[in-house]
Amino acid sequence: MNPAPLEIETFLDASFGENAYVLSTTDDNGLRIGWIIDPSFPPQCHRVLEYVRDQNIRLERVVLTHGHLDHIAGVDAVRQAHPHVRVAIGQAEQGAFADPEINLSSAVGLPLNLQTRADEDLPVGAELKLGSLSWRVLDVSGHSPAGRALYCPQAGVVFTGDALFAGSIGRTDFPGSDHRLLLNNIRTSLYSLPDETVVYSGHGPATTIGHERKFNPFVSD
Repeated sequence: MNPAPLEIETFLDASFGENAYVLSTTDDNGLRIGWIIDPSFPPQCHRVLEYVRDQNIRLERVVLTHGHLDHIAGVDAVRQAHPHVRVAIGQAEQGAFADPEINLSSAVGLPLNLQTRADEDLPVGAELKLGSLSWRVLDVSGHSPAGRALYCPQAGVVFTGDALFAGSIGRTDFPGSDHRLLLNNIRTSLYSLPDETVVYSGHGPATTIGHERKFNPFVSD
């Protein structure tokens, strides 16, 4: 039996240029179900929630690629609108929810202390299910201590957060960053994926693994 198709909607945060995503598919009963990846500041997170409502999507998870402010700022708004939604982030970054130093918001004068707390860890190698679609949690730490990517082989897509961009990689001059680790994880966790895999990043346009492996000036073959 073929998996239900995946729909991806992108929402840009004007302040930080951050991409939030709504992923949706249908369950066995034909009902629309979905996840939000990395909701940011208003009005972006409000547009995300309007889309979820208008498309009649039953929200199952908020998945966070890492704990920097522009990727977690909308979590409280989502939890308020959907009290039973589960929030998942790598365990080593769960402290970012309540610590403006860890989530880097104090450095830009926007101290962020979320009321929401994480419900789920994202251990490397874990498999998550969205309807009939399987997602593998990949280690892309280096930009942040527990950066995670989400790869769906059935749909041929990977969400990389701030690890890998079109023509670039994540910064490694933040507390908890590790440049060598990030490069190694890009090579082992991401460049091992099929060339045609579409990369949806935390900032900027989509690209493919094959294109980045060949042309990315920071880490290429």
